[in-house]
Amino acid sequence: MPKVTFIIDGEPTVVEFEHGKLPYSNHGKPESFLDVAKNHGVPLEHACGGSCACTTCHVIVKRGMDRLTTAEENEEDLLDKAPGLTPTSRLGCQAVIEDNDAVIEVVIPRYTINQISGSHG
Repeated sequence: MPKVTFIIDGEPTVVEFEHGKLPYSNHGKPESFLDVAKNHGVPLEHACGGSCACTTCHVIVKRGMDRLTTAEENEEDLLDKAPGLTPTSRLGCQAVIEDNDAVIEVVIPRYTINQISGSHG
């Protein structure tokens, strides 16, 4: 079972789910960080609804990058606009957890370019 630790403001929230059993909530790609977060009540901004049209769901992968799908060109182009970009930055709506034994840790940055909402979620 994949295990994802979301870190918000230094506080970890650990989530585990079974591949293929997570109800798809139409937030980004199925079993993406955004989909997992929304299914488990973890606040992760997503101004565009997870359609890969903004950077508000930007996350920084601290552990387990090799357990995710590879970023596609449209995600990489958008990430160039994300504040606080790092070599392990991904869009939460696009990064899908592939490995059933994955142990992943991601930081949800405090900043966002979403002018509509100033809070996570």
